[in-house]
Amino acid sequence: MPDRASPDGPVLKEASPPAEASSSASVPNQEVERFLQGPQRRDIELLRALRIFWEFIRGFRRFHFLGPCVTVFGSARFTEGHRYYELAREVGAGLARAGFTVVTGGGPGIMEAANRGAKEAGGRSIGCNIRLPQEQPPNPYLDAYMTFKYFFVRKVMLVKYSYAFVVLPGGFGTLDELFETATLVQTKKIEEFPIVMMGSEYWQPLLDFMEETLLGEGSVEGEELDHLYITDSPAEAVQYVGDVGMRRFHLTYGPKAKRWFLRE
Repeated sequence: MPDRASPDGPVLKEASPPAEASSSASVPNQEVERFLQGPQRRDIELLRALRIFWEFIRGFRRFHFLGPCVTVFGSARFTEGHRYYELAREVGAGLARAGFTVVTGGGPGIMEAANRGAKEAGGRSIGCNIRLPQEQPPNPYLDAYMTFKYFFVRKVMLVKYSYAFVVLPGGFGTLDELFETATLVQTKKIEEFPIVMMGSEYWQPLLDFMEETLLGEGSVEGEELDHLYITDSPAEAVQYVGDVGMRRFHLTYGPKAKRWFLRE
């Protein structure tokens, strides 16, 4: 894969053991709650817009040198030993061996498993964590991470720097990420990026709904559903991502990027 690392600047905060939950998360959470409570004084809105802009700038600066990334989405609620946890772990390892940086939401469950697999395979493991009222500490298998205040800024970072997306079983958050990414592909805001859905038994009712209702009613077209690639094989998922990446984005295998991106 191409070496996009640079000695010119730091990228992400170097990972350290997760801290204990604290009340500090309540402050940014209150700020987000106020943001979503409708119009407020214009000076307050201006300051808030500047804070949001600064969070984007921090993200752009810190993710710029990661090299080709693949983002893995999935639930925080599947623990070690669960079949979906182990599936994500295999996928993370396979992506790392193929030369990709594995990026997740940085939390537990599927996110932890994908990061863990990447780290165990000797690859790079990155997290985009989020501040929540109940506190979500970064998982212990991250080389580096960044914690965001706003969900929408975090989602931009999870999409902007990735060449492909692997979606494992999850809840509302995973569905949100899946359909936002699919919408970006559908509307050609991102061009033909691979979206791999794993855990076919879990997703089958949703796939049936999309085929029978959405397609049947004409609210989507058949070629739009073709953007979703379904497999339960980690090897097949990695092969598909690699093939599409090399064909569409002219990625090539090469020396691993130097680990400057971990420096403060």
